[in-house]
Amino acid sequence: MPMKVLGLASYPAEAAATRYRLSQFVAPLAQRGITLTIHPFLDSKLFERLYHQGSLPGTAVGLLKSAVLRLGDVVAAARADVVLVQREAMMFGPPVIEWLATRTLKRPMVLDLDDATYVSYTSPTYGGLGKLLKWFSKTDDLIKWSAIVTCGNSSIAEYVSSKGAQARIIPTVVDTDIFRPAPRLAANEPIVLGWVGTHSTFPYLKSVFPALSSLAEKHKFRLKIVGAGKDEISIPGVEVENLSWSLDREVEDFQSIDVGLYPLDVSLYSGWAAGKSGFKAVQYMAVGIPYVATPVGGSAEIGEAGVTHFFASTHDEWYGALETLIVEAGKRREMGAAGRRHVVEHYGLPAQAGKLSEALYEAAKRA
Repeated sequence: MPMKVLGLASYPAEAAATRYRLSQFVAPLAQRGITLTIHPFLDSKLFERLYHQGSLPGTAVGLLKSAVLRLGDVVAAARADVVLVQREAMMFGPPVIEWLATRTLKRPMVLDLDDATYVSYTSPTYGGLGKLLKWFSKTDDLIKWSAIVTCGNSSIAEYVSSKGAQARIIPTVVDTDIFRPAPRLAANEPIVLGWVGTHSTFPYLKSVFPALSSLAEKHKFRLKIVGAGKDEISIPGVEVENLSWSLDREVEDFQSIDVGLYPLDVSLYSGWAAGKSGFKAVQYMAVGIPYVATPVGGSAEIGEAGVTHFFASTHDEWYGALETLIVEAGKRREMGAAGRRHVVEHYGLPAQAGKLSEALYEAAKRA
């Protein structure tokens, strides 16, 4: 039976959450009789300047405009069979749109949580003001109003279940026909350790800077950092390539790395880190490279430790794991190939699209 689904996202497709939790499912859902139409809260221009402190006045005006335009999506919700909300319909304030959709229009809602949005944290850009406007308590209301909540990992699913809601685990995945291995660098080129992230996750990477500095005293490598949002990044003894993030270059950036870094420092945002979906691990494995990760949240559940990647929490563990992968080229190739096989077998897009379609049809039946 054909179904119309309205997808409400906070961000445009430039954001990984929208791109990989909604946009990439449009085609496979269509094959299953579901038409998914995505309405982001922010447009691309506003998203680009959102975290630049120098543009706060213009950003504030843009956010208010987006809030007014979002009210128009209530009409779109009335025409939909199911409303699929990725995290929240609006980035600030109470859940007005979701309340109108579920309580006034009586539309079944599926909430998608790929992060622990129920955990309060202080924005590195907006500080206490952002914390005040964010209205973190709304997530509990959204969970309560949802027919089903799709969760990025088991930690989020456990929280959702504790609130008495129906949880379905759907990990964040990539299209393995797009994210695929590429030829590695020539043997005489230095090993590239790499990290692709955002300004908000950059503090996690900083937590392993001391280990990288110690490693550089004995081994030659280059550190590639993408998306940190910093003009300059300096680590004693380490050659750093610091690039801004680009959608057009995303796959190429992952393919250019020899060893991936996935640190998560629970001392920074303990609850938030535990809710991370582990997506970076999937991206590393999809392009056939080994990685070193902190066993927290989704990263502790993805892959096979010692086969596709190494786990590390302390300075010495990070040093040892990275040293092994720098020195042993055969080990890098072996673990990278194992990771690629693991992703294709366990994290394929069609299988996850099937899970999402089942959740949407089930929600529609509960209407």
